[in-house]
Amino acid sequence: MTQRPSIISHLESAPARELYFFTLYRVLEAGILAGLLFSPLSGMLGESEAPMLGTVVTAFYLVFAVLMMLFGRKTRWLTSLVLTGACVDIVVAALITHALPQATAGVAMLLLFNVAAAALLLSFRWGMAVTVLAPVVMLIEFVWSLDNVERPVAELIMFAISYLAVGYLASRAGQRTRSSEALADQRGLEVANLFEVNELIIRRMRTGVLVVDADNRIKLANEAASLLLGDGSEGENDGHGIHLPQVAPELARRLQQWRNGWQNDETPLQLSPDQTEVQPRFARLLAGSELSLVFLDDASVVSRRAESLTLSALGRFSASLAHEIRNPLAAINYAVQLLEESKSIIDGDRRLLQIIHQQCQRTNGIVESVLGLARRERASPEHVDLNGYVRRFVDEYQQNMSIETDSLETVIGARAVPALVDLRHLQQILTVLVHNALNYGRLPGEPARVRLRVFQADNRPMIDVLDRGPGIPEAVAAQLFRPFFTTSEHGTGLGLYIARELCRANQASLEYVAVPGGGSCFRVTLPGPHSLLPA
Repeated sequence: MTQRPSIISHLESAPARELYFFTLYRVLEAGILAGLLFSPLSGMLGESEAPMLGTVVTAFYLVFAVLMMLFGRKTRWLTSLVLTGACVDIVVAALITHALPQATAGVAMLLLFNVAAAALLLSFRWGMAVTVLAPVVMLIEFVWSLDNVERPVAELIMFAISYLAVGYLASRAGQRTRSSEALADQRGLEVANLFEVNELIIRRMRTGVLVVDADNRIKLANEAASLLLGDGSEGENDGHGIHLPQVAPELARRLQQWRNGWQNDETPLQLSPDQTEVQPRFARLLAGSELSLVFLDDASVVSRRAESLTLSALGRFSASLAHEIRNPLAAINYAVQLLEESKSIIDGDRRLLQIIHQQCQRTNGIVESVLGLARRERASPEHVDLNGYVRRFVDEYQQNMSIETDSLETVIGARAVPALVDLRHLQQILTVLVHNALNYGRLPGEPARVRLRVFQADNRPMIDVLDRGPGIPEAVAAQLFRPFFTTSEHGTGLGLYIARELCRANQASLEYVAVPGGGSCFRVTLPGPHSLLPA
């Protein structure tokens, strides 16, 4: 934020009130002098040495004082106005002293305030200039009057010292006052800026913030809170704030329970339709204050944080578990190799040993993928023809998995579809998708029909895993790839999440595509054959 200049830091920006009182005092001085000189009380001023000079100067000073009061309140001309007025005051005082020698003491006392006021309002340099000018002019007048009036030199010296002392002290006081006011103005501006920043932060916070008084009326609400309250935030307002029980009865009930010292209900609540659930927190604005702060945390954000912590712990656990699985898996694989070397094994059993060996290798690949996912290892892509790879995958799946009456087919074109992908990851991704399609992509009482379609669109190779099941509702489809989300009591909710993470590791994407007429489609979009090559 840009900082405006202080209203006291520059002389031209002094407050108009002080300047007005100064001009008003000058009018008072001129009025007293004119009243005494042009009235029957003129004898109080003593015998005049130059009546004409006294009359002209007094009349001029009265007119000048009135004009300064009327037109001399322009604060942007402060230096010129105060300096001109102070110089005229000093000259007039010297001339009146010359014309009315017996009024010297009174005129000098009146001039003392003018010097002090000018030194207070002007900068230190100009204030000291006025302070020095006063005794200099008085000295000139003293020399001028030597032939006509005898006055003691001590009087001149005392007045000169008084002018210098009062002017210096007033200049210092004015300088300190301007510095203090400039600092106060700067601090006030900083506080105002901080207030605006804090207000902006609170207004733009994703956490809803409400300020509620003792009568359960909403005094303040930021944008997030207004959005969470929905149409209820436009409720009846009697000028004292919206009544909280009218727009959010459950929230008002929990707030009252907290005020009564009861145990806070931490279950999420929904303040308005079509809004996310929130978790309210309460706090007092100040100790002893009747105002309460209500924080409305988005429950989905809290859930994602907890989910992130759970996934982090699960990653460490899965890495440890994968290491533990490796040892018995290696022992099984070694035992199978020894059995295959035995000559007493019949051909049928030898086929079973081959299946065991293949599944050991596949399980080891899954373990490696889980370890890579836990360690966030980069994929090791290689060139592959998706047509041939998907055909081999379907053949191996049919041989190794009992799909009974279900069908698993490929839809492959005549042209090759090259891609660059880590085959271990692709194996696991397709296994998860096909396994889900066979288990959940079937109509009641009918066998599952799953197809793997390989094609190319926009120079991107794609694999669709399609089924002819009942499809997936929109509400469920939006959460398919969330970890731990599952519609089956036997599922873990990690299959699709891990498949998507493996796709991301290969710069690929996995998405659900709705199929018109029923069924489901999970599409794997892989990078082209040159996407991951060094430039």
